[in-house]
Amino acid sequence: MLIIGIAGGTGSGKTTVVQQIMNELPPEEVGIISQDSYYRQTSGLSYEDRAKVNFDHPRSIDFELLCSHLRALKAGETIEQPVYSFVIHNRTEDTIVTHPRKVMIVEGILILSDPKVRDLFDIKIFVHADPDERLIRRLKRDIAERGRDMEEVLNRYQNTLKPMHEQFIEPTKAHADIIIPHDRYNTVAIDVVRAVIKQKLAPHLLKEEE
Repeated sequence: MLIIGIAGGTGSGKTTVVQQIMNELPPEEVGIISQDSYYRQTSGLSYEDRAKVNFDHPRSIDFELLCSHLRALKAGETIEQPVYSFVIHNRTEDTIVTHPRKVMIVEGILILSDPKVRDLFDIKIFVHADPDERLIRRLKRDIAERGRDMEEVLNRYQNTLKPMHEQFIEPTKAHADIIIPHDRYNTVAIDVVRAVIKQKLAPHLLKEEE
C-alpha cells in the first residue's frame, strides 16, 4: 500500500490536487481519508462551547485514532472512519466503512504536524496558495456548505485561521517531499507526483497513456 499525505492551508486547493492524483489511478485502487473526519468528539460540551473550539489547532485532531486506522489499513484491515458534522460541531453516530486500497490519500491542513502520522506517509505533499486566494475560497465554502455568514467567517479567519496557519500549518511545509503551487502552472508538480507513484507502484496500476 502507498499512503500519500496532502497538506496545505484552508482553501489552498487540496481537493483539486487530490482529484488530479485520483484521475491517474483506477477508481477501485484508490481510497481517501479526510482529516476532518478525525476531529475529536466534543459531546461533553454545549453547542455554544463546541462552536468555540479551535479546529485549526493540532490538539483538535484525534491523531491517535487516525494513526491506528492508517496502520490497520496498511495491515490489510478494514476500518470505520468517523463522520464529523460542522453543523453541530461534533461527530455523528455514522461511520464510513473504508477498505484498504493500493493507494490511500490522506488530506487535511494539519496532517503533516504529527510525527507518528507523518512517518506513515510514503509521499508527503504540501499545496501552497496565496493567502488572499485561500480566504476567498474559505468564504465561499463556509457560506455555501457550512451555513456560516460572512462576518463570522472573516472574524474566524482573522482571530484563528491566520495565526494558526502561521504557527502550525505553514511550518509543516518543511516536511513535504513535494510542494505544489495551486495555480494554472501546477501541471509540472502533478507530473512529478505521477512519476513518483508510477515508480512506487506496479506500472499496470496506472491508466494507459493516451
